[in-house]
Amino acid sequence: MRISCAWYLAARVDLVEISRTIHDRMNKFALGCVVVLVVLLFVAVFAALAVGGSYNRLVRLQQTVDQSWAQVQNVYQRRADLIPNLVNTVSGAANFEKSTLVEVTNARASVGRVRLDPNKAPTDAAQLQEFQAAQGQLSNALSRLLVVVERYPELRANQNFLSLQAQLEGTENRISVERGNFNSAVQNYNVAVRSFPTNLVAGMLGFAPRPFFTAQTGAERPPPVQFDFGSPAPAATASP
Repeated sequence: MRISCAWYLAARVDLVEISRTIHDRMNKFALGCVVVLVVLLFVAVFAALAVGGSYNRLVRLQQTVDQSWAQVQNVYQRRADLIPNLVNTVSGAANFEKSTLVEVTNARASVGRVRLDPNKAPTDAAQLQEFQAAQGQLSNALSRLLVVVERYPELRANQNFLSLQAQLEGTENRISVERGNFNSAVQNYNVAVRSFPTNLVAGMLGFAPRPFFTAQTGAERPPPVQFDFGSPAPAATASP
């Protein structure tokens, strides 16, 4: 009987120890789960903040690009608005070369046929290239017009023409400046879009690289709009 009691007491002690061990392990498991959940939550919050920060940065850079594009459009439109008055003033000169005026008028019409959103920078390089080509054609036509004007002393003494010439000069300078600002904004945006880890966010959320203006022959300076008013006009060649 004493042996049975001793065995019972020993078995009970063993059960208590086993129960305590299981309880301790369950506590440790629960604590481990809590730690894992906290770590996962921390990682999730950190990832959300990182994604949100990258997204906000891309949005700011994209808005800067669009704002710069709007300024480019404004100065090009300003130049286009000057052309009708310039053409009307120049056409009043006797025997002025009509082909030069037609070239300017046609180039301005070509610019008007290129339809781009003035408030959103283009994402298609072909569209921007078409726009740049049309504007370049107009710049060349204006350059030739102003060179031809040197042959007409009455125009070089016309105050209305001189005022238009000064406005055109300022507009051409602003075009150069705003194109440079646009290219800088696009460069900053494109670097962010292609840089790790922002490129992951850009790919998921549809932020694509933007095209920018490319240099053309003679594009490093505006068309010549300064004249040597002190030099005499070339003598007209007598008709045979």
